[in-house]
Amino acid sequence: MKRVVIIGMGFGGIRAARTLAQKGLDVVLVDRNNYHLFQPLLYQVATAGLEQESIAYPVRAMARGWTGTRFQLAEVTGVDFEARQVVTDNGTIPYDYLVIGAGSVTNYFGLKSVEQHAFDLKELVDAERLRNHILTAFERAVVEPDPAKRRALMTFVIVGGGPTGVEFAGALIELVRYVLTKDYPELSVQAARVVLVEAFDRLLAAMPAELQGYTLEKLRGMGVEVLLNARVVDAGPERVTLHDGAVIPAHTLFWSAGVKAAPLAATLGVEQNPGGRIAVEPDLTLPGHPDVYVVGDMAWLEQDGAPLPMVAPVAMQMGIHAGKSILAREQGAPAPPFRYHDKGSMATIGRSAAVASAFGMNLRGYAAWIAWLLLHLYYLIGFRNRIVVMLNWIWYYWFHERQVRLITERETPGNGCTR
Repeated sequence: MKRVVIIGMGFGGIRAARTLAQKGLDVVLVDRNNYHLFQPLLYQVATAGLEQESIAYPVRAMARGWTGTRFQLAEVTGVDFEARQVVTDNGTIPYDYLVIGAGSVTNYFGLKSVEQHAFDLKELVDAERLRNHILTAFERAVVEPDPAKRRALMTFVIVGGGPTGVEFAGALIELVRYVLTKDYPELSVQAARVVLVEAFDRLLAAMPAELQGYTLEKLRGMGVEVLLNARVVDAGPERVTLHDGAVIPAHTLFWSAGVKAAPLAATLGVEQNPGGRIAVEPDLTLPGHPDVYVVGDMAWLEQDGAPLPMVAPVAMQMGIHAGKSILAREQGAPAPPFRYHDKGSMATIGRSAAVASAFGMNLRGYAAWIAWLLLHLYYLIGFRNRIVVMLNWIWYYWFHERQVRLITERETPGNGCTR
């Protein structure tokens, strides 16, 4: 029986596993976490809207229904292509076919001070840590006698005007204005600042201009300070410095300005393209290694003159294609080249407000918001998770209340806003 090893249980790895399950192959799933994480909703955990368990699902719970599939909890440290083995901290795993989908990490573009002091959202622990930090900042502001320091504690700088930055900014300003203002009557919470910094002259660069304009207008109407054509170049525990020398006194810096391939890519001994991504053949195989597929954020594949974006829909389609290609090869059929079908993009801005561009249509406002809700519920794994998330959203819609306002770990000097 041929063995397929799949590294990474992100969007690409899970789709590849589903495609290959119960097809007469020995499928081994490998990840350092024992769950699949729905990363697009991490910001809602960080802003006290969802419990962290509601956006994650155990891999073993999925795999037990897939005949011939098993899971191994391990950290992959490299691949021996000659011996056809995956090297992990628990030993080696031989393979006949290999699917690499280890995802991406945050790209700070060499800004060491920013990397040290900024928060990001790639793991469940990141979201919980950021939620703790946000709520602790308000607790500290209650007892802070210095008005300037109190204002800095209630100032939140978000870098990156893509979907993550826009969605986090919208969720955070709503948390502050509708929820925390009731929790902290002794504070002038309306004076709290949410500052969104974008290096280009527009938000949501991949969307049509009319949706970009709507997003900018909506965020500013909600109270978010949007700074366009601005770059963060330095950061400290209590300040953020922009490219023009302006300093924003702020206790919290959130970075969503870019990603790069996971560190595993650098250990493979192959040429890396911008962002550490690995160039693949049209069928997603690694050049010179037709038994190895690279999918998702790690893969560099140009289509229509530009590299495919590092987004979940690309990873999902790549994972399915890799699985189908392996099945075709086992049947003696040629593997077709991969072609990404762009079904559109969307981003939520706040309660009853979102933007969506799909199938030649541009939606904004309530209709786009409903579409965003339904699509995210559809792609969540686990019936219970869908119900829990839906109930949380309904509760917030009707009562403007975030239920998960929990500080689960106290900050101490040294583990505050320093990563």
